[in-house]
Amino acid sequence: MRTRETNVEPFVNLSELTEIELLIMRRMREFTIGEHRSLFTGSGFDFIGLRDWQPGDRTSNIDWAQSTLTNFSPMVVRDYEQRSTATVIAVADASLSTRCGIDGVPIAAAIARMIGTIGMSAVFFQDLFGLITFDAKFEQLASIRPRVGKNQVIHTLEAYQFGTGLQPLKRADSLSMSLAGVMRKTSMVPVISDFLFDEAGSIMKELGQLNSSHDVFIVLIDAAFAFELPSISAGWIEAFDVETGRSKVMSRGTLRTLSARTRTWQDEVARMAKDNDLDVLRIGVDEVQTSIALLEFIAERRLRKAA
Repeated sequence: MRTRETNVEPFVNLSELTEIELLIMRRMREFTIGEHRSLFTGSGFDFIGLRDWQPGDRTSNIDWAQSTLTNFSPMVVRDYEQRSTATVIAVADASLSTRCGIDGVPIAAAIARMIGTIGMSAVFFQDLFGLITFDAKFEQLASIRPRVGKNQVIHTLEAYQFGTGLQPLKRADSLSMSLAGVMRKTSMVPVISDFLFDEAGSIMKELGQLNSSHDVFIVLIDAAFAFELPSISAGWIEAFDVETGRSKVMSRGTLRTLSARTRTWQDEVARMAKDNDLDVLRIGVDEVQTSIALLEFIAERRLRKAA
């Protein structure tokens, strides 16, 4: 897993997260005033057991008596689960290719903003929020267990970018079973990716199976912008694939078509998702407009489930 580098700018900083929070409050006011039935239920915390300390845990939750038995290596914390109205678990693409982009803007930055937007909407609805990350072949899965609150959103954003606090996820017989193993109850599961990898069809089938017991939908990141490269005078260009480590020589004409070919492939991905009864929300590069579109999409699904 990647370790955090202090000189690396976060994909989503605290000021941007605050902007997302204010945007959510403005767009969601109708759910807290007027004649709408309240979506908020319950209060307090339920003690569910002891476990090893993880980054992001509060010091107030440390069980000092139990920690002395392990000589504080590791420290032991009391684990609580806050009552909430629902659980939201974002499944986000953390493959190496998402770290690529253009003009200093990687695809992963758009994915991180979607994680932040979904996470802060979960905070608004008092929902548990967790994260699962995956690589290009869905071979390496890792997770942050669902919790409530803005600090949890900050923790998941750091985990997505730097790998801090991510716990390896045990593989089951299928991808759908592996993902379901993290979910204690019926959850909303946004899957956030550009889906620029092979076997997208089989992945959609697995997600379709998961959708039979959870509310799964696709957040498709429009990655065509990352392939809108400047004009190059050279007739032939050598490209390097960060996922496979292979190089390929292509013509200048082929290079110019990469953006259009990316959109064509993502159109096919959207079709495969719909063939497996999965709703698709396509996200562009406009930060405000995409955040608004995502919020309205989630609010509509949220209210439909609460009705």
